[in-house]
Amino acid sequence: MTLLALEDRRWREFVESRPDSTIFHHPLWAKLLADCYGYRAMAVVLEASGAVTAGIPAIDVSLPVGPRRWVSLPFTDHCPPLARGDGADLIGILGELAGSSFDVLELRAAVSDPTVQSGGAFVRHDLALSDDVASTWKRLRRNHRRSVQDAEAAGVRIARGSSASDVDTFYRIHVQTRRRLGVPVQPRRFFQLLFERVIRPGLGFVLTAYQGDAPAAAGIFCAWNGTLTCKYSGRADGFEKVDAVHLVYWNAIRWAIENGYHTFDLGRTGIEQAQLRSFKVGWGTREEPLPYAWLGRAPVRASSHRLERAMGPVIRNSSPWVCRAIGEVFYKYAA
Repeated sequence: MTLLALEDRRWREFVESRPDSTIFHHPLWAKLLADCYGYRAMAVVLEASGAVTAGIPAIDVSLPVGPRRWVSLPFTDHCPPLARGDGADLIGILGELAGSSFDVLELRAAVSDPTVQSGGAFVRHDLALSDDVASTWKRLRRNHRRSVQDAEAAGVRIARGSSASDVDTFYRIHVQTRRRLGVPVQPRRFFQLLFERVIRPGLGFVLTAYQGDAPAAAGIFCAWNGTLTCKYSGRADGFEKVDAVHLVYWNAIRWAIENGYHTFDLGRTGIEQAQLRSFKVGWGTREEPLPYAWLGRAPVRASSHRLERAMGPVIRNSSPWVCRAIGEVFYKYAA
C-alpha cells in the first residue's frame, strides 16, 4: 500500500486509464475539496512493477478530538474504488490499515466483502444514453415531456456558460434553493474553486434557464470520461409555476447525447425523499441502492442528523445570509 500525492503522475494516469472512473476520481476534485475545507488529501494505491493497479482518493477529515477518520470522498455522492480486477486485495489491505493509519475509513460505495460494515439510506439514479435524442425523449415520463414543452411555450430559454458570472448567477439561485429546503449552503469559496478547477478547464459548465432577462433555474454539470454529472441544480424564488428546471435537465441530456456521452448521473437521493426520487425516475433513469461502507476497529454508529433537522426551521424562516453564514462556519464538519 502506498500513499501518493494527488498530483502524482501515476495516480492521474491510472484514473485516466479506467473506463469506470468519474469526475470524483479525478485528482482535481479531491484537491478542490481539500483546499476548500482545509483537509489533507491523498491517493491510497496498490502498485505492481511501478504502476498503480488499484486505489482510492481519500481525505483525512479528522478533528482535533475524536477518531482518525478518512473518507473517500466527503461531499461526494458516489466514489467506488478503482481496480484492475475485483478490488478484493485493495479492500483487504485497507482493512489492515485500520488502527494504524486511521480509525475509520468511509467508502462512498458498496463493498462486496461481507465482513465490512455497510449501510445507508440513499439511492442513486443514472440514465444510460443512446445516440438518439428522439428515442431518449420517448423514454421520459409523460409529465416530464409536458413540463419541458410548457417551459418552452412560456418563452424560457437555456444558456450554457462557463464564466465566473455564470457561476455567480447559479450561486444566487442555489442559496435561495437551500434556504427553502432548510439546509446550509456550501461556502462561497467552494464555488470559486469549482469554477477555477473544474469549469474553467473545461470539465464542467452551467446551464441557466431565463424567462425574459430573469434567471429562473440553473444547474452545474461536470463532464468527464463519458459521464455527465448533475452536481447541483435549483430554482429561483418566484418561479414555482415555471417548469424551468425540467428544461435545464432536458437540455443537459441533449447536450450529453450530442457530445457522445454514455451516462447522465443525477446523483444521490435520500430514500425518504419520495418527490425527488420520482422526479429523477421520470427521466428514464435506473434507481439503485447506494450503500456506503466503513472499515474500522469498531462498528460505526450511523449519524442521527439531529442537528441538521434542528437547523431546518431556523434557516427556512431566516434571511438568506443566515443560510450562508451557517454554511461558512459549519459546512466543513458535515464531511
